[in-house]
Amino acid sequence: MRSADMIELWRGPLCESLHRGHAVICDAHGVVEAWGVPGQVIYPRSSCKMIQALPLIESGAADAAGLTDRQLALACASHSGAAMHVATVDGWLSGLGLGEPDLRCGCHMPRDAAENRRLTCSDTAPCQLHNNCSGKHAGFLTLNRHLKGGPDYVEPDHPVQRAVKATFEEVTDEDSPGFGIDGCSAPNWACTVEGLARAMARFANPGTDRRGQAMRRLVDAMRTHPEMVAGEGRSCTELMRAMGGVAAIKTGAEAVFVAILPDQGLGVALKITDGATRASEAAITALLIHLRVLDAGHPAAQAHLDGPILNCRGMVTGNLRRAPGFPG
Repeated sequence: MRSADMIELWRGPLCESLHRGHAVICDAHGVVEAWGVPGQVIYPRSSCKMIQALPLIESGAADAAGLTDRQLALACASHSGAAMHVATVDGWLSGLGLGEPDLRCGCHMPRDAAENRRLTCSDTAPCQLHNNCSGKHAGFLTLNRHLKGGPDYVEPDHPVQRAVKATFEEVTDEDSPGFGIDGCSAPNWACTVEGLARAMARFANPGTDRRGQAMRRLVDAMRTHPEMVAGEGRSCTELMRAMGGVAAIKTGAEAVFVAILPDQGLGVALKITDGATRASEAAITALLIHLRVLDAGHPAAQAHLDGPILNCRGMVTGNLRRAPGFPG
C-alpha cells in the first residue's frame, strides 16, 4: 500500500500539481473508511492540542483556576495572534499570578492582519503572547501550577509533558515510537494516522467518566468559540462556522488535519505527505462534504475546494479538486 491521490490543482486544461496523503475515518469500533496507509506514522503537530489539553481538565487544574470555555478553546488553538487572543492569554496568565516571561513558546509576528499592522507601524516587536500556541502553553502553565513542577514545563521529562504523553498514548491506543520538538518547543509525540483518528473518535463518543467529561468540555468549547481556535479568515474557524457547530476541527503544521463529529460518533485524521496546507484544507473540506456535515456550495467550502483561484487581477487561473476516488 502507498499514499493515495487526494487533491489536484488544475490550471487551464492541465492538472498542474497532485497532492497525495493518508486519511482515516473511525467510529467507536474502529476504521470505517481509509485512504492511503492507515498505519503511516506521523507527527500530529497542532492537530492534537485537544489531547494535550485533557490533563488540564482531568487533573482538576482547569476548575481550580476557574477557566472559561473561551480559555479552554484557546488551549486547543493555533490562534492568529489577534488582539482578542493576546488579551485572553494575558488575562489568563495574570489570573495565575504569572506573566508573558513564564511562557516557553517563543515569539513570532501574528498572522492577524490588524495586530501585525499595529506592531509593524509602531515598530513594536511581538511577544510570546502573539505565538499561535500561547493558549496551549497557558494551559501547560495552569497544569504545572497544579502539579507544582519546575518552570521549564516543555522539557520531555517534566511532569506536565509526562502527563501529556501518558494521555496521548491512552487515547490513541498506541505506544508512541518517539517525539519531535514542535515549533513552540514542546514535545510532539508520533502516532499513526489511524491512531489519531481513533483518538478523535473517542472525543466524538465521550463516556461519562472524568475523561469523557473532559473530552466533551473541550469539544463543546471549540464548537462554541471557533474564533478562538484560529481566527478570522482561517480554515478551522470558517469551516466550523459553516457547519453550524456540528463538528470540531483542528489543523496542524505540515498538512495534518482532524475532525470530531459528535452527532455521528466519528473521528477523522489526515496527513498530506508533501506538507502543503492548501491540500490539507481541501482534503478535510472534501471529507466533511463526504460525511454530509458541510454544504459543498457554502462559500467557506468553496474557498478551499472547487472554487476559483484568482490571480492579482481577479482573473480565474484554476481550482483545487478532489482526485478521482477521493473521497469515495
